[in-house]
Order: sequence, then structure tokens, then C-alpha cells
Amino acid sequence: MAKKRRIRSGVTDAVILCGGAGIRLRPITGDGPKSMARVAGSPFLEMLLRQLQRHGFQRVILATGYEAGAIQSHFRQAFGGMDVAYSNESSPLGTGGALRNAATRVVSTSCLVMNGDSYTDVDLGKFAAAHRESKADLSVVVVPVDERSDCGSVLVDTNGNLVQFAEKESLPSARHLNAGIYWLSRKMLFEIPANGQISLERELFPEWIRQGRCVKAFVHSGQCVDIGTPDRYQRAQKVLANVEVAACRTREEDRI
Repeated sequence: MAKKRRIRSGVTDAVILCGGAGIRLRPITGDGPKSMARVAGSPFLEMLLRQLQRHGFQRVILATGYEAGAIQSHFRQAFGGMDVAYSNESSPLGTGGALRNAATRVVSTSCLVMNGDSYTDVDLGKFAAAHRESKADLSVVVVPVDERSDCGSVLVDTNGNLVQFAEKESLPSARHLNAGIYWLSRKMLFEIPANGQISLERELFPEWIRQGRCVKAFVHSGQCVDIGTPDRYQRAQKVLANVEVAACRTREEDRI
């Protein structure tokens, strides 16, 4: 009989969806997993883990897939004082399927979910507080629209409700993009169909909106930097170098 996990209300787990192969980046980064592509001198995934560390997270679950061993051998069971657990998919499950696969590893009553190929300098503490205050079923970080046409655009009403998702396309009247950072309850993870391929952005989120779930947008005025294409990867090298410099400075100050 499988050991039942003890659910904890005083902490919050983070799940990073990092199972992608990064096929479009292979001419630059080789055959490794996309989240391990080196940006500003270190694997991109380290930048996300340092962001979680700065905001006080104590435990993270890496939802791996392609070349999972490369990620696990690099981070092992801990990073920067945080416990690191793994949820591996043996075949591609999509963002929703990967999250459902990781559900049994989550031991907090709610969790933060992040895409493993993008970085947004949002205050995760304020995001958490807004989610709790709104009593939303799901909260989503959104950023202003930019020149990208293949990112998820969203419509937000005057009350801050997210009322429409359009993944990998632009809604003509949309003013915001999905930044790929979410907050939801552990219970909702188990509402995702198990053992199948399903997308959070294309299928689950639109369905939850149709069901009348409370889906709130957390508007962040910054930008979402992703590494999904060679051009964006090269841009990320420049934009995110400043983030790493600031993070290193903070770590040095903490040791003084």
C-alpha cells in the first residue's frame, strides 16, 4: 500500500513544469532539456529556483520529462536550502497532464505552478496574498502584451476576472499575456484527468472558466522573458543577466 502523504497548511509547494525538449533551441543548446539551457552563465532552471528561494519557498517539485536524468543529477535533492522532489513523465503529457502527474507529490493545501522556460520578475509574496484575499479557484500572473504572437493572450474584465484564454494566438482586444505562473489548490490538481495528455492553457483553463470558476488575473507591469526560440534565447541572455547580477549581490549581502 502506498504511503499516504501528510498535507501541510503552513507551507506552500512550488511545481515547475520543466519537461520540454526545446527542439527549436537544439542548434544552439544541443540535446539537453530546454530548462537546462544556459542563460547568463547558468542553467535557466537555476534562475527560477533562486527566485523561489528569495521568496521563502522551502520545497519545489520539478515536473520533468525529456532527459529527466540531466536535471535530477544536477540538482539532486536540494538547492539553496530548498528540498527538491521530482515527478517524471515517461511520455509527453502536456502542461496539464504533467501537473496532474505531480499532484501526488504536493503536500501543501495550495501550490504555485511555474513554466520552466520563462521568467517574470513578479513579487510572488504579493501574488500569494492577492490569491488568498480574492478566494479565487485559480489565479494567473499576466503581463502587458508585446510583439510576440505565439504566446497565450488573455482577456481580463474590469473586476480583475480572467474571462478568456487564447493559447499561442492573439486576441484582437487583449491587453495582457499569460506569464505562465499560477496559484491553485491541491484539490484542483486532482480534478485534472489522470494518465493522459492535456493542456492547462488550451483545455483546462478555458473549461474552468466555462464552468464559472473564479479565475483571477494578477496584473504585473513587468515582462515575461522566455527562451522558446533562438531569437528569444539570445535576448534572454542580455535581459536576464541583470537579474542574475542583482541576485548574486543579494546573496553576498545576506552573507555579510
